[in-house]
Amino acid sequence: MTTQATTAASKFSSMRWVRWANLAFMLYLLLVAVSMVSGGFKWSVGEQAKTLFEFASHPVAGLMIGLIATALIQSSSTVTSIIVGLVAGGLPVETAIPMVMGANIGTTLTNTLVSLGHARCKEEFRRAFASATVHDFFNLLAVAIFLPLEMMFGILDKLSGWLVSPFLKAGDMSMNGMDFMKPLTQPAVDLVKGPLEVFGHNGGFGLIVLGIALIFVSITLMGRLMRGLMVGRARDILKSAIGRGPLHGIASGTAVTVLVQSSSTTTSLMVPLVGTGVLTVREVYPFTLGANIGTCITALLAATAVSGEHSVFALQIALVHLCFNVLATVLIYGVPFLREIPLKCAFFLSDLATKNKAAVAGYLGLVFIAIPGSILAFTA
Repeated sequence: MTTQATTAASKFSSMRWVRWANLAFMLYLLLVAVSMVSGGFKWSVGEQAKTLFEFASHPVAGLMIGLIATALIQSSSTVTSIIVGLVAGGLPVETAIPMVMGANIGTTLTNTLVSLGHARCKEEFRRAFASATVHDFFNLLAVAIFLPLEMMFGILDKLSGWLVSPFLKAGDMSMNGMDFMKPLTQPAVDLVKGPLEVFGHNGGFGLIVLGIALIFVSITLMGRLMRGLMVGRARDILKSAIGRGPLHGIASGTAVTVLVQSSSTTTSLMVPLVGTGVLTVREVYPFTLGANIGTCITALLAATAVSGEHSVFALQIALVHLCFNVLATVLIYGVPFLREIPLKCAFFLSDLATKNKAAVAGYLGLVFIAIPGSILAFTA
């Protein structure tokens, strides 16, 4: 028995090392993929990047693009990593900022869908749906506050610009201390780029498509590996977070999301716990806000993969995502009146949905399909 136990323990330890190695490879793949999107964007459109994205130059249109893309892909980490690559390739930061805000709204669709699993029991569904939509309403309120402020004063643009200013060299726009990633990623990018050069500028679009596909695959597999490696630790953090106050809840939500590399996973984990009555909506509210902050780590990692004249802007847009979520948490949760708005809206909608399930379809269709589609059609 002792020999069998030792063998099993040794096998388990070996499997963990294999998972860690795979995780490191997936992180490298993510960095290569972002470099591919950046390189492909530069290759295919060059200095015409602003012309290519004229349809998204209106902030509200950019917001809707980020929302729809994230709702379809179901990963804000993937969308923000793609945006980082596009900014590194020349997409203006001011155009990308609303897209990042839209990604925050789009990612809330996942836990709302998870709550439908409790639809058979009215009371469970009321609690679960409120738990899911409090995330939606918080992010909608954050955008309603910060998008107009950004349009009028450019606060996120200026704040993130100030944060990246130490990385600026005198005379150019590259980053000090970040070029060490290029020797690691460039050989892999060149390996993929070589066969595509026969297609001329169209090869750049091929590189973008392959890069986006690799971003999706790498982030998905990273999430699975992190959950397998950290699920026990994440659960311990979760248990210790409950009942220790909002600051501890926010910090714990951030930590768990960094561990599992997915805010959708973190927030979706809360829904059945609230639905079954283990936790209350108010208890998981701060934890959800921490998940918003924790998901920014992926874009920050992706920003380290790029170099060249636009590399500082790639880091800047990643910091925009972080600043937006931190400022929204401080402002909305810090002001009692604002703090209650997402809760009241979530409770109101959950009561309505309990009485009539059509309200759920109406809400999802309105927020994630009708409004974004209409705005994009109008601005086009």
